[in-house]
Amino acid sequence: MTDVPRRGLADVDTSVANIARMNDYFLGGKDNFAVDRKAADELLAIAPEIKDMSLENRAFLGRAVRFLAEQGIEQFIDVGSGLPTQRNTHEVARSVTPHARIVYVDKDPVVLSHARAILVDNPRTAVVEGDVLHPEEVLAECRLRGLIDLERPVAIVICGALHFIPHSDDPFKSVAWLRDAIPSGSHLAISHVVFDTHPDIVDPIEDIYRAILERPGENAARTRDQVLPFFDGFELVDPGLVYLRQWRPENPLKVRSPEKVWMLGGVGRKP
Repeated sequence: MTDVPRRGLADVDTSVANIARMNDYFLGGKDNFAVDRKAADELLAIAPEIKDMSLENRAFLGRAVRFLAEQGIEQFIDVGSGLPTQRNTHEVARSVTPHARIVYVDKDPVVLSHARAILVDNPRTAVVEGDVLHPEEVLAECRLRGLIDLERPVAIVICGALHFIPHSDDPFKSVAWLRDAIPSGSHLAISHVVFDTHPDIVDPIEDIYRAILERPGENAARTRDQVLPFFDGFELVDPGLVYLRQWRPENPLKVRSPEKVWMLGGVGRKP
């Protein structure tokens, strides 16, 4: 993306870094601005692994969605979906179940604009404005679009959004609300950055994100033990909550030093 806003994005502030566009930069995309690249490079100077973490997170999303579709799930709500890229949720799900229905949820105007433009003629797919902290509104929008039947199992996918939400916003309460609102047989897929092996870089990384999100003093860093409660009320499927590279890899023989990508992933089933 050039540093001139595209038509329809004139209200986008290109002077402030944006997490979705930064992630696009990590993934090798072009939908980012100089300010995003500058902030992303500051993070990479602290932790070069972050680029690999973005790539591994995308790969985990694909494996998780494929697994869920193979379990018979035909409805997906992708919360905090981010900018469209390769192997999006609807593409992976429909490679298994052609009639799968998907709702993408995000609150970022850049994400919403791009996703709607790409998916405008895509049947059984919708893009709605919302976030995990307002689950009632998310499900209300899903009902309104008529794509999600909450009387039947659904997969809630939250890959890469929760680790930006500080403890003070109590994201656990929001995830628990979603759990209670979906029927038995539904699933939850989560990925989350953890700092178990890198406590020394928590502060500099959090400082950069706090500045971008304008949340001074608020902390969102978590360890594995602090992420696990997101799955309360769910039965974790094998292999549990593990480093991304360890979660059902396509080639287990290639999984080496999984902790070098310090991001966890897991899928739980509601009994």
